[in-house]
Amino acid sequence: MNTSIKFTIITVTYNASRWLERTILSILSQSYPNIEYIIIDGASTDGTIDIIKQYAPGISFWISEPDEGIYSAMNKGLHHATGDYVCFINAGDTLSNADTLQRIAMKIGKKKQLPDILYGETAIVDENGKRLGMRRLKTPKKLTWKSFRMGMLVCHQSFIVKREITPEYDLTYRLSADYDWCIRCLKQATNIYNTHLILSHFLEAGISTTQRKASLKERYAIMCKYYGKFATVLSHVWFALRFYWAKCFKKIV
Repeated sequence: MNTSIKFTIITVTYNASRWLERTILSILSQSYPNIEYIIIDGASTDGTIDIIKQYAPGISFWISEPDEGIYSAMNKGLHHATGDYVCFINAGDTLSNADTLQRIAMKIGKKKQLPDILYGETAIVDENGKRLGMRRLKTPKKLTWKSFRMGMLVCHQSFIVKREITPEYDLTYRLSADYDWCIRCLKQATNIYNTHLILSHFLEAGISTTQRKASLKERYAIMCKYYGKFATVLSHVWFALRFYWAKCFKKIV
């Protein structure tokens, strides 16, 4: 197996002691050896630092200091990354299996040119790590930057990008900078590879109604910026119809 491809996994935390250990163990248990693991903590006060210190021998770099929010912390992680590829797996989320990175490396290791972006599916888990099902938005067989006009079709945790094309997160977006970041990465990519694998498990965590509305407002602005207002309005009509159909279908079944 070719182990020359280096993956940088970045975990951003803040008062995440309840979830962090399972995320760390997911990374440290990977069968693939060439991994750089970075943890950026926002000056936690709940025991998160003790967990990081416990596993420090397996962590390539970690820091705990105040930041300006999750995307500011992600930018810090990018600044310290040295791998061929970068992926964000945050506290509570995990890679899907212990051989996830090994299976990716085996798929792309024989290619003449490494893809710019790797992507796959995402399973949803509860707070106990129990799998609840697959993410509602299924990834397209072929992904381009235009695919995201229908929403964030690939979960951030299952979106692996060549470090050399990764931009910084735009901090003007407080809740949806990951959506903007993925689109910008896709616009720069010339070779996008569907792994056809479940790459990550995403923790289903509740967010407030206020946060949800603010996030949707930001996403709407991002969609208008990249796809135009007319196309965005049409897309949102489709979103409304899809939501209504799903709600009615649930009632029927």
